[in-house]
Amino acid sequence: MAYHDLGEGALDYVPCRYGKSKLLFRGPKRRLDTSYVAVLGGTETYGKFVASPYPALTEELIGGPVVNFGQVNAGIDVFANDETVMQAASGAAVSVVQVMGAQNLSNRFYAVHPRRNDRFLRASALLKTIYREVDFTEFNFTRHLLAALKAKDPDMFALVETELKEAWVARMRSLVSKIRSRVVLLWLADHAPDDCTSCPGDGAEPLFVDRDMIEAVRPYVAAVVEVVVSADEIADGSAGLVYGEMEEPAAQGLLGVTAHDKAARALHPVLARLL
Repeated sequence: MAYHDLGEGALDYVPCRYGKSKLLFRGPKRRLDTSYVAVLGGTETYGKFVASPYPALTEELIGGPVVNFGQVNAGIDVFANDETVMQAASGAAVSVVQVMGAQNLSNRFYAVHPRRNDRFLRASALLKTIYREVDFTEFNFTRHLLAALKAKDPDMFALVETELKEAWVARMRSLVSKIRSRVVLLWLADHAPDDCTSCPGDGAEPLFVDRDMIEAVRPYVAAVVEVVVSADEIADGSAGLVYGEMEEPAAQGLLGVTAHDKAARALHPVLARLL
């Protein structure tokens, strides 16, 4: 039986909670009263449609618990605003933070949902001023909003993109500075930071993040691990994804199981040195 023929819900994410957080995390639940590695990140970290995501594979390689705090479609805000996650990351021996896109964070132009960061909440007065003809009530998601703004006025959109990049750097610096454990920044994508994508409609994650932004954060972390997954590796890895028939469009946008194996192997020697 092919993986993609399995019915909806075939993959059990064993959802669990930690402390007073309102977020649901991927289990099995790990103890936080012993030495562990914390991993913060988006959809790939959570391991959507992946039986053994890279946090679980890393746990096997290092021989110690790795706590998966990943959230689907997460931006930086969901972690920075969650006291439980921040305390858990600070209490870890090492924390891994996946590089997430710049579109899913509140900024001077718009606000996102505090927990579902891909959800657009409202436009600021500033954004309404520079895009007077846009009806912002039509948008529910950040990518849809940004794609429409870029199509409406590419020149004006350059202001929005600059703001997103500056907000990302400031927010990421703040996030890693609040984490009292040593932090490893993980780039996991189908392209290198030098090949940044700024196409909000179909651009690959992490959207808008480029080499200069990574370098601006580097002094604040213990290490930066870059994992670039080729088109062939994505194609090979997609065969191992577990999803229902109705979920196929969402699964096609993921990096696949080969990427998770590659990420775990890249993290292993770095974590072994820091632990």
